[in-house]
Amino acid sequence: MIQLFHINNHTIDTSEFSNLLHDEIVIEYEKEIANYVGAKYACAINSATNAIFLIFKMEEFLNPRKITIPSIIPPVVANAIITSGNKVRFNDDVDWVGDSYILHKFRKFKVIDSAQKLEPQQFRKECEPDDIMFFSHYPTKPLGGADGGVIVTDDYNKYKWMKEAVLNGTTFAENNWERGISFPGYKFYMNSMQAKIVMNNFKSFNQKMKVLGKLVNIYNKEFGYENKSKHLYTIEVLDNEKFIQNMKDAGIICGIHYPALHKNPIYNNGLQFNCPKSEKLEKRTVSLPMNESLSFLETEYIVDKVKENL
Repeated sequence: MIQLFHINNHTIDTSEFSNLLHDEIVIEYEKEIANYVGAKYACAINSATNAIFLIFKMEEFLNPRKITIPSIIPPVVANAIITSGNKVRFNDDVDWVGDSYILHKFRKFKVIDSAQKLEPQQFRKECEPDDIMFFSHYPTKPLGGADGGVIVTDDYNKYKWMKEAVLNGTTFAENNWERGISFPGYKFYMNSMQAKIVMNNFKSFNQKMKVLGKLVNIYNKEFGYENKSKHLYTIEVLDNEKFIQNMKDAGIICGIHYPALHKNPIYNNGLQFNCPKSEKLEKRTVSLPMNESLSFLETEYIVDKVKENL
């Protein structure tokens, strides 16, 4: 069966860590990723979902807000915003899929969701110093791991608050008993094993992006698209459920990214949102395999089967 994504397997020797929770590898990872994206500071976290929650729980944002997000979006984004004490509203933006996008504009800075994209000097190119950008290390994301994520910024005060918040609201010290409590925080820190797996995958990340870039070019040439994302390659079909089943029968796993949330009463609070593009695409959009382990023959086979079922 040809899978939608490739996930690396790892064997980790935990005896190499001085501390399974807060070994120096976490700090090493934060420095590495900050340097890669061109940010001054990086705060590792145990998931990108918790990164969203944390950003919207920062002290200066505590008044509930109405956060407008695309209807076509992972439900975890809406969940994190709602559980942080805010409300969601929906727009009909469908062009962000597979790319970074502005999740919210506060008065003095922006929050950029880049869970599906990671590029060199990306923070420097897309953000202002006061902005916050976050990335995901969910296993299927560009730089996958054992889940986890990272928040980057050039603003030291935001960085300091987040570093303390992910460690239960404590000020950092080498020994647990030397830490002081600053405020009631969260158990959101990235542990040593998560950091080790991400660092291992980081070694081959640039090569992975080159391979996926070539795959995107092949798909674009064969299907007539101009897609750029190296995470999700989406096409439109007449009936995505039928298409996905036909591809599965042929031994190829495809996906839907994502269902439209604006019609779901869990999220819309009884309000009506006009999102015709989202409603159309949730029935017609399909994600093709973006798997760096595909052979030339497997890629040809995918192309042939897609054309048969269009």
